[in-house]
Amino acid sequence: MKQVKPLLEGACTHCHGAKEDKGDFRMHTLEDMKKGNENGPGLTPGDPSKSAIYTTLILDAEDDMVMPPKKEGLLEKSQIAIIKTWIEQGAEWPADVTLEQTPRITFQKHIQPLLEENCLSCHNPDKAKGDWIASTKKEAFESGENAPNIVPFDTAKSAIYTLTTLEADDDDLMPPKKSGGPLPKEQITFLKLWIEQGAPWPDDAKLTAKEKKGPATNNPDNLELVKKIHAFIVQTSKEKKEADMKPYESKVPKTGAPYSMVVIKSGEFMMGSPDSEANRADDEGPLTKKKIKPFWMGKYEVSWDEYEPFQLTNIGRNKDGSRQVWSPTDKPEDLISQPTPPYQPMDFGMGRDKYPAICMTHHAANKYCQWLSAQTGHFYRLPTEAEWEYAARAGTTTAWFFGNDAKDLKDYAWFFENAPNFQYAKIGLKKPNPWGLHDIYGNVCEWTLDQYAEDSFSKLGDNGNIWNKSTTPYPHVARGGHYDDDPELCRSAARRASNPDWKQQDPQLPKSIWYLTDATWLGFRIVRPLEIPTVEEMFAAWNNGVSKE
Repeated sequence: MKQVKPLLEGACTHCHGAKEDKGDFRMHTLEDMKKGNENGPGLTPGDPSKSAIYTTLILDAEDDMVMPPKKEGLLEKSQIAIIKTWIEQGAEWPADVTLEQTPRITFQKHIQPLLEENCLSCHNPDKAKGDWIASTKKEAFESGENAPNIVPFDTAKSAIYTLTTLEADDDDLMPPKKSGGPLPKEQITFLKLWIEQGAPWPDDAKLTAKEKKGPATNNPDNLELVKKIHAFIVQTSKEKKEADMKPYESKVPKTGAPYSMVVIKSGEFMMGSPDSEANRADDEGPLTKKKIKPFWMGKYEVSWDEYEPFQLTNIGRNKDGSRQVWSPTDKPEDLISQPTPPYQPMDFGMGRDKYPAICMTHHAANKYCQWLSAQTGHFYRLPTEAEWEYAARAGTTTAWFFGNDAKDLKDYAWFFENAPNFQYAKIGLKKPNPWGLHDIYGNVCEWTLDQYAEDSFSKLGDNGNIWNKSTTPYPHVARGGHYDDDPELCRSAARRASNPDWKQQDPQLPKSIWYLTDATWLGFRIVRPLEIPTVEEMFAAWNNGVSKE
């Protein structure tokens, strides 16, 4: 079990563990693993041929049922052999063991760059310090004064790991201090997990020394950039008073993707739900009067057509999304931090054309708004929590804008009872609310600007256009419910607080600041306030997501 546990935790429990049961199969406990699903047992001690956790590993790489899926990286033969032997020997499983989740470490993505940038300059066929050569699998595993330097599944006996954990002034530290050591903690963790997961190394991989990439020295996405965007917005926006506001159709200038905005007039409303409302949660009160200034709001949730060109750029980026190569003369929209490449398509096979964009962090949604603003000359941002509820209610005080009876929800929303194939639907297929907003309930939850706090309604006073500023990456508020929610979670007052579990499947270390891999039901819609804020207020709205994990 000692060798099998890290293999399963890295490759399997992200989708088949305590928090996720894809294919109706969990494997975090012995009982769940034996139970399997409708296709048979997941584990039959003593018989690999009757254990799905083994038989799905040896399927053809192109088979839809192969596990892990090809796109996530197949296990190596040596790793599969460990699992097979464990099953043949009775699948020993201590009573107190429950499988957790750890990042999946792959050689090509995590280990090869680490070795090429930090080790190969001194440990190659032409310069083998300590008689260790790290160019090929055979040499890396068998050569060196401390051989074997790599012992699969055993970090204590693997010098490639233990020497990186020494004190900075230790003469045996690798890489030595004069060569840039010690390694960052995240890279040391890569090595540890890689060895625990069997130290997979493709037989044909041949490593060569590469120049070490230094950290970015500056980021053009700063207050000075916002000043330029602000000046463009002041120059471009023509509407000065509420009477000037009209609904409009527009296109994202860089891509031509269409989007529609409706007018939300100024007014007052009672935010939250009364004690008498069925299924009310404690954080939906106390009822608080809010004054709302006029704004435009997206008629639909932001679609993949709009969001994907922001997400996928084929441009070298640092982890914070800033460009690795840039010039002060670049257009402002090209200097805004944008997502690094996702580890797999973030629609998870549910569809893109006219479907809502999903799985973005709060920070990513904010940056999209900045990117769109820089192109259009209009100030776009996420709605405040009060603005969202005001628009969703559309002048009503009932649980839903259509009343208090959930039976009518199916006419306006995709939720648990009617969502096609238990996933999201194309935007705009259901009836709008009285103010012209489609899918304000259900389909996907929608980000708001606010940091979540149980008492934020009363704490923020009566100004509904201000928001609870962020101090930590979690929690932030999402509203509206989604395709897998029951009706009560789609009520106008229902709130949802984000948490780190929304990115459990993210294999990166540290976790990406751009993707919430497990929130396949989370999106957003944009607003445009009539009143143009100051440069500082604009900067705060676009950098409200706390861009660190």
